[in-house]
This record gives sequence, structure tokens and C-alpha cells, in this order.
Amino acid sequence: MRLRHPGGQTVHLSYCTNVHAAENLEGILEQLDTYAVPIRERLGADVLGLGLWLAAPVAAGLASDVADRQRLRRALDARGLEVVTLNGFPYQAFQAPVVKHAVYQPDWTTPHRLAYTLDLARILCDLLPADAARGSISTLPLAWREPWDAARASACRRALDELARGLHRLPRPIRVAFEPEPGCIIENTTEAVALLGEADTSVLGVCLDLAHLACAWEEPALALGRLREAGLPVVKTQISAALASTDPRRDAAVLGEYVEPRFLHQTRGPFGLSTDDLDEALATPGGDEQPWRIHYHVPLHAPPVPPLQTTVGVLVSALRELLSGDSPECDHFDVETYTWHVLPAASRPSGPQELASGIASELFFARGQLTALGLSSSQEVSP
Repeated sequence: MRLRHPGGQTVHLSYCTNVHAAENLEGILEQLDTYAVPIRERLGADVLGLGLWLAAPVAAGLASDVADRQRLRRALDARGLEVVTLNGFPYQAFQAPVVKHAVYQPDWTTPHRLAYTLDLARILCDLLPADAARGSISTLPLAWREPWDAARASACRRALDELARGLHRLPRPIRVAFEPEPGCIIENTTEAVALLGEADTSVLGVCLDLAHLACAWEEPALALGRLREAGLPVVKTQISAALASTDPRRDAAVLGEYVEPRFLHQTRGPFGLSTDDLDEALATPGGDEQPWRIHYHVPLHAPPVPPLQTTVGVLVSALRELLSGDSPECDHFDVETYTWHVLPAASRPSGPQELASGIASELFFARGQLTALGLSSSQEVSP
């Protein structure tokens, strides 16, 4: 969906398709009809934006086959769908039964990550609407925190230099956004400035995931001020909310319902608690004596079972900071709740129609937040 900033700039709103498991072209085309079209119709939108996720094998095929790229573009156009951003963080098998640390492989120390990202950039050049100012690709924040040494840091710097050169050679403007995440080499905006501050910021920048921002206990105004001062652009914003508890000892039983085998749920407290998964936090002696924020993307529009909360307040504050100026600091916003299938049973969608309805409700929520901040939209129909 497209919205208009009071300054006149177009702002794009989409939902990320990494919630779907398809990893070949036929499966991707099928999911357009199963999910994207019903979502667009529920929203009453003429055009729906997709933050498309393409696993590495299908990306390699599309990058080498112009006919398949044209086929995908025609399929999008025929269904009232558009793509200005791709999610290049998961490499493949993102909806496998167990993902956990595998999502960080291959990382930016390897040639595979560079090749995959450049494949995505070539594909996006052909998918990008003719009137779009630019495209964006989000990617992992270099690597998981360990192992890490000077050799790996040097390999990342070389890869980013080669990435920038490759992006400059493209026929359309495409930028790559590194996404700070708990437990990674770049976990917060301070580390983003330290490790990306010398990058080519004409084509490289930050993907600000608002659930991750909250889990890092960063205050949005300070975090964005830090990025501005360093000249690091916010290329893309993932509109997401994390799970939160003000009293984990009281909430231990209901928090236990969110322990699941597929994804990592890094848990952070403001006074030193730092675990790589929720079950570890629940087993940490004394760790429940402070509030928790948990890297568990929860539906934006649907509060969890009380007394659990979400970090929607951080989300709203960050959006206000990004959009309050004469021009938006970011023009690509992607709703990214990839955890629908692992929610506690009572909150989990029962099938494709219910999932499409839930995603539409999230987009309606996100569009409402953006319009409340002064952006205009011609589609105001509730799902």
C-alpha cells in the first residue's frame, strides 16, 4: 500500500512473506492467490505491497532467468500486488521445524551471503514498480556474535565493499539494510554505528526492526538520533512488536506457553538479564526479578493473554520519530510477524483464511498508526 507523507513523499507499506513456507517459484505464485489477494481484498486496497522473501535456491534461479522474473512480475501486476522491498535475512528453510541459530548462516563472512544478496538485488530491479524511487533489501547484522575475530571482521568489511560496488552497477537504485538483532554482532544502534559507520551509506544502511529495538531496551528518539549523527540511513523499518512481561515470576506459566522449538526467542531485561532463548530465561535463577522483553514477534493488533503485554508503545514512538519531520526518515515499512504458526495454540490461525485475516488486521493496524501520524491513504476500509 502507498501512503503520502505531508511533505509529499510516497511511503510504502507491505507485509513480509517469510511467514509462508514456499521456496520455489510455483509455491510463491500459489501463495499470492492463497494469502496476498485475500489480504488486499480485506483491506479494500487497490494495490498491496509485499515484502517478498525468496529463499536462496529460488533467488539464484530467478536471477539467472529473465523469463521467470518476467513471469513473477506479470503475476504480481495481475493481482494488484507490488514489491519494493525483499527480506534477505533468512537464507532458506525459514519455516522448517527447527530454525534457531541456523537463520544466521551463511553470514557475511562467506561468499554465499554476498552472492545471495546480489541475486536479490538483480531480481528486485525487475520487480520494482516503474515509479518507485528505489528498492530495499534487509539482511542479517553481519553474523551471530560467536565465533568472531579479526579475520571474520575483515571478511565482512571486504564483503560489504564488494556489495556496495555491485549495487552501484545495477540499473535501478537498490539499498541493503543491516538489521540489528539480539545476540548478533550488531545488536543495537550503538553497534550499528561502530561497525557500519564507514560503509558506503549511499547504498548501505540500517533496517530498524521495532521488536528488536524494544528488546535492546533502546529509547527510539536516542537510537534514531545516534543513527542520524553517524549518517547511517534507516533504509527499511520492520513494524513488529515483541512479547513483554513486567513481572516474569508472576507470569512464568503463561510465558512457558511461548516456548517452542522453531525460532530463537532472545530475552532481555534492563538490568543485565541476557539469554538466547525464552526457556533459558525461565530457568535463570533471579532472572525474573526484572521486566522482560522477548524476541517473539506477536500480532500487532491482538494483545496476548493478560497479564502479558507487547512493545507496541515502542513501535508507536519509533514511527513518530521516523515520520515527524518535513520528510520521512524511512519510506519502506514492512509488517513482519513470522511467528503466526508457532503462537500458543489458542492464538494460532487454524488455516489459510484465518492467517490471511490476521495479517490483514495487522496491516490495518499499521496503516492506522501511519495515518494517525499525518500520512494520507485513499483506502480507509476496515478488514
